[in-house]
Amino acid sequence: MRLMAAPRILVVGSTMIDLVAYADRLPDDGETLVGTSYETGFGGKGANQAVMAARFGADVAMVNTLGDDDHGTAYLERFAEEGIETTFIRRVPGSSGVAPIWVDRRGTNRIIIVPGANEAVLPEVAAEAVEAFRPDVVIGQFEIPQRTTAAGFAAARRIGATTVLNPAPAAPVEPELVAVTDWLIPNGPEFGLIAGTPLGGAPDAEAATVRALGDQLGVSLVVTLGERGALVVPRGEPESWVDAPVVDAIDTTGAGDAFVGAFAVGLALGRSPVAAVRLGCVAAADSVTRRGTQASYADTASAVALLQATPA
Repeated sequence: MRLMAAPRILVVGSTMIDLVAYADRLPDDGETLVGTSYETGFGGKGANQAVMAARFGADVAMVNTLGDDDHGTAYLERFAEEGIETTFIRRVPGSSGVAPIWVDRRGTNRIIIVPGANEAVLPEVAAEAVEAFRPDVVIGQFEIPQRTTAAGFAAARRIGATTVLNPAPAAPVEPELVAVTDWLIPNGPEFGLIAGTPLGGAPDAEAATVRALGDQLGVSLVVTLGERGALVVPRGEPESWVDAPVVDAIDTTGAGDAFVGAFAVGLALGRSPVAAVRLGCVAAADSVTRRGTQASYADTASAVALLQATPA
């Protein structure tokens, strides 16, 4: 199923094969525990965001580099199944990215990523992809080199596309990337690292802290706060708090990526920032009710139904 006048989303980002171990609790230093189950799945922040956007009916293309291993071959097949364009994916000798993940009985996770071929995504490929695909929105993250995302975002600025940066895993944002970013979407810890001060206190104080960073960097901000929802601070506009739907969380892995993919679709459809954040919160909350990363995302029919049921 595709939306009428489907939005076009280009994701300049990562692919990972997720190696997920579930246990009642996570081990302490030097401790070995017996887990309850194990799963292998498809992940990587960029790919997760691309899959979520595609399931909402968007036309999606991916910029990435895969290794020449079986994981790389499997991922190309995965993208084909999801209807995601792979014209801008290259392959190089070596390993594709992998992500060992631990999840406890509360759904809390800890993740280590090993980028592998993701480190070889080239700036010129990102820029060429923008010029060729002509997206409405370009999404980036930090699991590939920031200079590559910056090149893609600069090309997006040239064609009038909106840029959305998810600064994860947490790291400082390079100035040349900030300069071509429209929307910055950190979670609480990522915000604290970038701003140099953690969020906390009364909602008005938190909003003031977020606005101060937005003014400093010259970007609009959405800070995702898990079950609290999200704080939206567009440049030059009042802030808004968007509540997250109340659900029983089983596994929070990939929820932030579901949010970003859905938010990008909302923007590309012309929805207001608050409405786009509301769609992101709905998609993220839905995902945590199931196990896995992409496996936890609503299928296409369900995602389109969520889109239609979420106020624009």
